[in-house]
Order: sequence, then C-alpha cells, then structure tokens
Amino acid sequence: MSLETKPPFPPFTLETAGQKIRAAENAWNSRDPARCAQAYTVDSTWRNRAEFFSGREAITAFLERKWAAELEYRLIKELWAFTDDRIAVRFAYEWHDAAGQWFRSYGNENWQFDEYGLMRQRFASINDLAISEADRLFHWPQGPRPDGHPSLSELGL
Repeated sequence: MSLETKPPFPPFTLETAGQKIRAAENAWNSRDPARCAQAYTVDSTWRNRAEFFSGREAITAFLERKWAAELEYRLIKELWAFTDDRIAVRFAYEWHDAAGQWFRSYGNENWQFDEYGLMRQRFASINDLAISEADRLFHWPQGPRPDGHPSLSELGL
C-alpha cells in the first residue's frame, strides 16, 4: 500500500477530473521539477514527444532540461475526456528560447492514475509554432494562471 496520495482519486467525475487538471497545470506553472515529480508514481512511465523514460529521477531531470530551455513558460490545460482512472487533456503553453524567439506549443496528453491519485503513465504529443511576441496570449506573472484568465476554448485555441 502506498503512503503517498495525490487527491482527487479515481474513479474521476467531471468535477474531480477538472480539479486534477488544474492541480497539474498549477504545478507545471511553478516550474519546480521536484514538486512536479511528486505527482507521479515512483515508476511512472512517460513518452514526451520522442523521449521515453520512467521514474521520478528521470522526470525531474527531464523537467530541469525543459525549463532551462523553455524560458518564461506559461501553460493552460483543458479537459478533453475522462473515464475511471484516465484523463485526456489538451494544452497550450508559451515560452521563448535563449535567442528570444517566442513559441506556442500545442499538445495532447493521456494520463492514467493509480488508486492513490498518482499518475502512473503520461503520453504527450506536442507541436511548436513560432510566434511573435505581439501574438502572445498568456501574459500573467510567472506562477499559476489567475482565476478568471480565459481558457484555451475561450481564447480560440
């Protein structure tokens, strides 16, 4: 039996799936790899773009590399579908590289959770679109997206 828990727990409802998604979005917007890694099982398996890895150490290392390259990262996640222990999410995030080029990255994630609310599998497909700074839509200060900020659907994304 796991001593670690991350509510809400499966089986998910519309409300709890939304809570799980917002908690994940807030954690990723913190850009704190160690904090984020705690939401995954110790042996969680990932596919992120063309990278395949497993375990919290690998997740932490991946997130450290990611946020060292994707500067001023801001993310919005939105529910696509859910069932008992699975959630499908669509997302977009904005960031710039070291040269100052802005990007909006679009993607889809499929998540599966254990009974303690920890994510055991994450599969992410992501595409990057170069944008001008004037085309940015995510302007809140670093950290969680403020309540009331438009969702992806409200932004037409």
